[in-house]
Amino acid sequence: MIAHLRGKLISKHPNQAIVEAGGVGYDVHISVPTFSDLPALGAETAFFIHTHVREDALALFGFLKLEEKQFFEKLIGVSGIGPKLAITILSGMPAETMVAAIRGNNVAALTRIPGIGKKTAERMVLELRDKLENFGVTPTAAAASPVEEDVISALVNLGYQRPLAEKALAKLGDMNGESFDSLFRKALASLAK
Repeated sequence: MIAHLRGKLISKHPNQAIVEAGGVGYDVHISVPTFSDLPALGAETAFFIHTHVREDALALFGFLKLEEKQFFEKLIGVSGIGPKLAITILSGMPAETMVAAIRGNNVAALTRIPGIGKKTAERMVLELRDKLENFGVTPTAAAASPVEEDVISALVNLGYQRPLAEKALAKLGDMNGESFDSLFRKALASLAK
């Protein structure tokens, strides 16, 4: 069982990296965020590896952070989610945002991920909600109210990246009881600075 791999990065694509270690090139499946964080070709890199063994294949799934690997393993524990879909899921939404959506029963946010329908999103929430306490999510992100979620959605529709919109809302502090209009204007003003 391969659990960690360190070597020279000889090829990289948004869903695949090839790492040479000990004269052998290992084909590693990766997520888009992992691809974005990879060093230049020829540099040394290290992956935390999940080895997936099937009757007809042996596949390596690589992560730069141990937390991402652990989250991946939680995802593939969900009925109907295999390793390739789990990599697609990790590519479709930042892990912190996804954990917040799962813990907040936000099925609508999860269905925005390519390949995730309503039933799969509901299964993710049902099967993972209580298993994600250890994943470092700020309490404000985990407890986004419906109004805050609407504000984030509106900002994303205007072209802002979701993490940026969440940070702008978090900067405003405790805004319970505020109307959508008020929160939206304050968050937009914060982003405009």
